[in-house]
Amino acid sequence: MDYKQLWQSVLVEIELTVSSANFATWFKDTRIVKEDSGVVVLSVPNAFVKEWLLTKYHSTILRSLRNLETSVHAVEYVVNKEETRKREERPSEATLYTKELPLPETQVNRDDNLNPRYTFETFVVGPFNELAHAAAQAVIKKPGIMYNPLFIHGATGHGKTHLIQAIGNHIKTTSPGKKVYYMTSEQFGQDCMNALQHQKMTIFKEKYRKYDVLIVDDIQFFSDKQKFQEELFHLFNTLYDNNRQIIFSSDKHPYFITGLEERLKSRLSAGMTVDIPAPDKESRIAIISAKALQQNIPLTPEIIDYLAHTINGNIRDLEGAVNTLLCHAQLKSREISMIDVRNYIKNNVKPKKTIAVKDVVRIVSDFYNIKEDSIYEKTRHKEVIRPRQIVMYILREDFNISYPSIGQKLGGRDHTTVIYSCEKIKTDIKVDQSLLEEVGQIRNLLTV
Repeated sequence: MDYKQLWQSVLVEIELTVSSANFATWFKDTRIVKEDSGVVVLSVPNAFVKEWLLTKYHSTILRSLRNLETSVHAVEYVVNKEETRKREERPSEATLYTKELPLPETQVNRDDNLNPRYTFETFVVGPFNELAHAAAQAVIKKPGIMYNPLFIHGATGHGKTHLIQAIGNHIKTTSPGKKVYYMTSEQFGQDCMNALQHQKMTIFKEKYRKYDVLIVDDIQFFSDKQKFQEELFHLFNTLYDNNRQIIFSSDKHPYFITGLEERLKSRLSAGMTVDIPAPDKESRIAIISAKALQQNIPLTPEIIDYLAHTINGNIRDLEGAVNTLLCHAQLKSREISMIDVRNYIKNNVKPKKTIAVKDVVRIVSDFYNIKEDSIYEKTRHKEVIRPRQIVMYILREDFNISYPSIGQKLGGRDHTTVIYSCEKIKTDIKVDQSLLEEVGQIRNLLTV
């Protein structure tokens, strides 16, 4: 039996059934090390991954193996000894508790303003940000040629800064000769103001026109600031005409930034404009899992699922929760329990907004311009089916209402119909970017 080929075939099957975020988190560095009388032994990088695969993916793994090799009837998991050795060489738990809590590397390079923590390796990809990530990957392959400018927009904490700085860090590493520079719009405005006050506009212009890759964060800062917009407009034209890569971020699409000149809006949206909506639950699970693995925090699948369900805000909220729980574990010198997590949620997380089913129906109906009553009726009209499925999906995913209850509230439908609808949207959202954006916009309307 060719273990490597068999496991690669299994991974190909599994990758088609799970999100890219979960696949990267749970199946990286796994391999078959042994097969004995139909029992396949799978090597995993740590006990955390072992528990998760056993709890969440065991049946999927076994089914895929049996489809490819009928003699297989069981799967066992062993932690990679090399990884265990590395952990044993780290400071002991007691030593960690007597020292200051570890802080991540955050030293910013003064020459380019890039934070070394923001890389593609630490960027968790999920259904909510796959398009933005794909655009970023295209940019690093052909800077200045593909998707120029790249404009990424989304609410605070959705990972925009991480992604645009990851582009800069990658290009800086792979093309040392290219000059990369990251800045906030506020910094650009301050530099412009100082140059005006000290009659040094020529130096100001030359400073920014020398870069091969210019990354400007929070472009909404330029709203109603005419002089700054004028300088950005001319800088944009110079860089663009010379095939220099320009990357922007904002909290909204350039055409919806008030107080921005039309000519600048046109320039900003001339390349690739992509939205990063709020992470869906599946992506929140992957993000929490990845952060816990990075911090070496042994969170159980139940705790991760609970956190992902309860904290449905932005990525910073999720990272904050993991960091706080890390501190708690280190200070208490014990593993984190569900009681600890519930206490954290109770004291730190804003309660979810109470919303009635009829409110979700109303908002979805308004969004798709259909009658509210049609959601409850037995009609199978094409223009109603998808909105109804989205209502069911949101009620289940965002508000954790049971399948039977959703069916009962939406015209007395059978729970199997609700399950099908939820799974249909969950599947389609992974491949249909327009649907993903529509669901994201509806979710934003629900939180207003």
